[in-house]
Amino acid sequence: MQAFRNIWQLTLKEFISLGRDTFMMILILYAFTLAVYSQATGKPEGLENASIAIVDEDHSQLSRRISDALLPPLFQPPVALPRDEVDRAMDQARFTFILDIPPNFQADVTSRKSPTVQVLIDATAMMQAGLGASYIQSIVAQEATDFFTSTTPGSPPRVTAQIRPAFNQKMDGSWFSGTMGMLNNITMLSVLLAGAALLREREHGTLEHLLVMPVGPSEIMISKVLANAIVIVSITAVCVYVMLKGIIGVAVAGSVGLFLFGIALYLFFSTSLGIFLGTIVRSMPQMALLFILLVVPMNMLSGANTPVENMEPWMQKLVQISPATHLVAFSQAILFRGAGLRFVWPQFLATFTIGALLFVISFRRFRSFLAAQ
Repeated sequence: MQAFRNIWQLTLKEFISLGRDTFMMILILYAFTLAVYSQATGKPEGLENASIAIVDEDHSQLSRRISDALLPPLFQPPVALPRDEVDRAMDQARFTFILDIPPNFQADVTSRKSPTVQVLIDATAMMQAGLGASYIQSIVAQEATDFFTSTTPGSPPRVTAQIRPAFNQKMDGSWFSGTMGMLNNITMLSVLLAGAALLREREHGTLEHLLVMPVGPSEIMISKVLANAIVIVSITAVCVYVMLKGIIGVAVAGSVGLFLFGIALYLFFSTSLGIFLGTIVRSMPQMALLFILLVVPMNMLSGANTPVENMEPWMQKLVQISPATHLVAFSQAILFRGAGLRFVWPQFLATFTIGALLFVISFRRFRSFLAAQ
């Protein structure tokens, strides 16, 4: 019981210390308000290496021509998908696009009936969705025209692609950009806050005060992790309801509570990383250099800027060791697709496992750090 009281008192001390750090408070407010809004209103990037599946119900020469026309670098090689796997594939975010070619498609083209194909789009990947839909529509129309003119005299029929975006029906890029900006800022601030808390102790001379108090290294470290986690989870909840839902207009499909639970698991990792870095460096400039080397690449390769499936195969496997990748995966699943715990528990488990491992490593380093003071 005494250990719990010590942790709570040390946690309150962390809150007071953070409240007196004006610069850090301004940074927190900016990162979850203006920074999220400015990123949400930015322009999406181009199409590259997008994942696509084809439901071929025609099995004709024309349908094979369309499949062969979806070429790199715009698209990955198309994957044949049975019709009964479409909903599951979309829910699991396996493909950005699913092209459904109906039965008798080639026959309808040759008989000038102006058939329609269906394109399902995972519109949470906004940097791919808009351009990809235009490219697919153009490719289908061009292949149908070329096939008709090579086999039948006369003017070709008009072939249209029926676009059906999922999870973001308005194709609003601000939904994706704003949410991913919030996730990037969660990583950035949680690492910086935890590391800065330790540096403040050293700079202000209060670290020596802690060492003479009847508290252990585990209580000191847990209090720092707990205090920073509470701050980040709280400001994230405000950001979701005020910035994303209120101002940007994101239609959050899933449970915000489940999302915040996942954020808490992730903060177990990121705050431990911040404390680990804080035991290595001796000043904030040094902290910034390590931050650039570790955290910036981790954010860039997490899937927040471009889908993981667009990366090289070896890179896709490598980024799975980063909890930031799992953070983006379960956040998109919960907030955009309305996924429940039975869909995101693998990402939760991976995040917690990696976080627990880093916590143990950070604690050993932190204990050695205190012993050397």
